[in-house]
Amino acid sequence: MTNEFENFNDRDEEWLRELELRATDLENDLFDWREAHARELADSSYGRDGTPQRSTDGRPGMLRAQPRPTQPRPAQPGRIPPQPARPLHNEPDDVPPYAIEEDEPDDDLTTVIGSAGWPGASAQQRTQALIDRGRRSASRGGASRARMPKTRKGVLAVASVAAVITIASLFIFRSSPGWPASVASVQSQIETACKNPNVASEPAQVNFACGKDTSQILWVFALMTSGNNAQFNDAKTGRQGLEPITPAQGGQVAWSLNLHHPYNPMDPVDSLQVAARAINNIIGGATLTGTNGKPVVQPGLESNPDNCVKYTGSSAIVSHAGFPSQCAQPVTSTTGQAALVADTYRQWVVGATEAAAYDVGVLFSNAGNPGNPQVQAILKSLPNVR
Repeated sequence: MTNEFENFNDRDEEWLRELELRATDLENDLFDWREAHARELADSSYGRDGTPQRSTDGRPGMLRAQPRPTQPRPAQPGRIPPQPARPLHNEPDDVPPYAIEEDEPDDDLTTVIGSAGWPGASAQQRTQALIDRGRRSASRGGASRARMPKTRKGVLAVASVAAVITIASLFIFRSSPGWPASVASVQSQIETACKNPNVASEPAQVNFACGKDTSQILWVFALMTSGNNAQFNDAKTGRQGLEPITPAQGGQVAWSLNLHHPYNPMDPVDSLQVAARAINNIIGGATLTGTNGKPVVQPGLESNPDNCVKYTGSSAIVSHAGFPSQCAQPVTSTTGQAALVADTYRQWVVGATEAAAYDVGVLFSNAGNPGNPQVQAILKSLPNVR
């Protein structure tokens, strides 16, 4: 059918000229038929009364359509001449536009041109067929090629969009390693505990434990010592609470916090407040009142020039009478803070190993990066972490 259709398109001009000629001939035949029919009616009405008869030749020869001279066209290799058409009544009327019309019969125009008329058909029938059917639109040939239904295109489009959304969701919402769920609870409790203004060291007012960028030291210590369990109780060492410490030690620190209730080591906020004040004293030192009533200065980690080199890169310290000495430069670098936290942990947890102190520094430095491989390895090694 494809070869026939292509041949049909190539010969459009010739067929159009032939159609014009045949249409003109059909009009002349129809005119002659009407003249003959009128003459028969006149004969039957008036009889043979000698009325002049019109010539049966119809219109003068000059009105007859003359064939146009055709231009020779070069033969195209591979073209197959059109086959005789089947009758028009065999063509189905409900062929879907996207079907491949393998068996579609030729139309009336093709039949007229290919067979030079319908045998047994009158001139009027041929004329009526040309008027009713005419020539098929050239766009019909495009429709004869296979086309995908619109519903199928819609389904494929929706499926493609769904696939893109699914893949994007896997990348956007895929689960990534994070901190244990208990860390979020402890962070909330830290906010409450750090509202107590007395957690800073005295008299230097060092407040590393509740600093905006350093308060993670509290939940890192809790994670390493109690697994963030506020009811932690180690019968061997006597340490209790979220930030494990003996009740006696906790009580000694708690009196400086001006708590409005008795100290309870199992209360997570109380435990965090005591830990914050103790950590700040370890770092910045403290000035206490001795048994003789005179002030006693207890040095902190920053009172040592060698430590200041490790924390700040400078050994310079600042000293004031009655105050513990402090590093002249603030501890701001990541490595300096990690070293300070590790040293503080070893004083907070008596007997802590150097490896454990190093792990604390790693967790502190990667508080915003729980997916760090070292962090994940440390978390897996901790017992009873929730």
